[in-house]
Amino acid sequence: MADAVNPSPLDKATILSIVREQLAEILEKSPDDIAENVPFTDLGADSLALIELVEALEENLAQYSAGFHIDDEDLEGLLSVRDAVDYVAVKLQVS
Repeated sequence: MADAVNPSPLDKATILSIVREQLAEILEKSPDDIAENVPFTDLGADSLALIELVEALEENLAQYSAGFHIDDEDLEGLLSVRDAVDYVAVKLQVS
């Protein structure tokens, strides 16, 4: 099976864009309305929305890292968009 073609290099700005776009779709908001440092709960994201976000991120980030997975026990530490971006960056070793 051929490797997926990366649409752009993965950096923190790209990860931020992916997280904001996916969360915006789930919450039916504009990505521009999703601030990086605002807690998910303040954005109206409940636990179901966060599970949907994790699934969307795993699917989207698989093109950069086959089998990318966010561990369930790590979910409680992801409280904001910035937390999610930092988590993904560390997990994928992106600076």
